[in-house]
Amino acid sequence: MTTTIDPVATAGLMTREVRDGSRDGVPTKIAVARRTYAGERDDLWNALTSAERLPRWFLPIDGELSVGGRYQLKGNAGGTVERCDAPESFNITWEFGGQVSWVTVSLSPADGGTTLELVHEAPVDPDFWTQYGPGAVGVGWDLALVGLGLHLATGSDNDATEFEEWTLSPVGVEFVRLASTDWADAAIAAGEDADQARAAGERTLAFYTVPPTTEPEA
Repeated sequence: MTTTIDPVATAGLMTREVRDGSRDGVPTKIAVARRTYAGERDDLWNALTSAERLPRWFLPIDGELSVGGRYQLKGNAGGTVERCDAPESFNITWEFGGQVSWVTVSLSPADGGTTLELVHEAPVDPDFWTQYGPGAVGVGWDLALVGLGLHLATGSDNDATEFEEWTLSPVGVEFVRLASTDWADAAIAAGEDADQARAAGERTLAFYTVPPTTEPEA
């Protein structure tokens, strides 16, 4: 399936935005990703919230997927379901590596399909932000939403090994390069120093395309 991915066209399906925020007096950075998928909102909602369907394009998940329940993605983040207004939006905490951040996913009707907006807000260490910028978390979501698009388009299960190999292939590296550059441009539009943002984008590209021993996180 990954052989059909056009990196330029696929990277261009996403719009990316960076904002400053605050929670309980603590400064935060907010990465916003939007993409419109063909198909009905109910089907997209099911793909995002069904414990049976999530492993078909993302990761196996355990826990109670209802308000107040705890979830755990295999080998990745866990957290609490804070709010759920089906089939429009949900809020979850995103807890990984001892850090807590917050994710909001919203679905809205669009011409020819449904627009997904994903907002990830996190308190970020300034040194980490200087090193990677918003691409640290943003490119990870980009790749996940590519996987979602493949699943929705084909109705098939994604092959995790194949997808990982694609990410490190010339086509996959080009996609990550374009996504990293766009996240850097979003940071610049939000007021970040241009040279610093572009350098952080290059480091993000290297991180995602040279297999690391640990994952960056916001």
